Amino acid sequence: MKLIALLLLFVIPTQWETDFENAKKIAKEKHQLILLNFSGSDWCGPCIMLRKDYIDSQAFQSMAGENLVMVNADFPRKKKNQLSADQVKRNEALAEKYNKQGQFPYTLLLDANGKVIKTWSGKPEITVEQWTQEIKNICIANK
Repeated sequence: MKLIALLLLFVIPTQWETDFENAKKIAKEKHQLILLNFSGSDWCGPCIMLRKDYIDSQAFQSMAGENLVMVNADFPRKKKNQLSADQVKRNEALAEKYNKQGQFPYTLLLDANGKVIKTWSGKPEITVEQWTQEIKNICIANK
C-alpha cells in the first residue's frame, strides 16, 4: 500500500487549490504552508519556465505533496484560456493583497493565516534541488 501511495506521488502532480480561503483552511488542518504563485500561464515566458523546470519537477512535486498547499493565481491573456469570472475576481483580490507591483512570476510562501514568510521574484537563480530544499527547510522550521 505504501508503494502505491509513493508511486502516486510521482505520477499525479500536486493539485492546485483555486480558492485561497479554502487553501488556508487546508493548511491549518494539515499544518502546512501555502505556496502562492502568480503567473501568466499563456504569455509569460519566465512563468512557463518556472512551472516546467521547477514546479513540475519530480523533486519539487515530492516535497510539495508533503509540505505545501499550492495556490496558483493565474492571469492568462488568450481567450481560449480565460478563467471564470469568479476565479478572475479571486485572483485579482490576491494580487491586490500580495502582488501590487504586478510581478510575473511571483511566488510567495505563506503561513496558514496568509502571513508572508518568503518571496521569490522571477525564476529562482538557484537549482531546482536547492530551491526545493530551501522551501522544505522553511516548512520544517514552521511546523
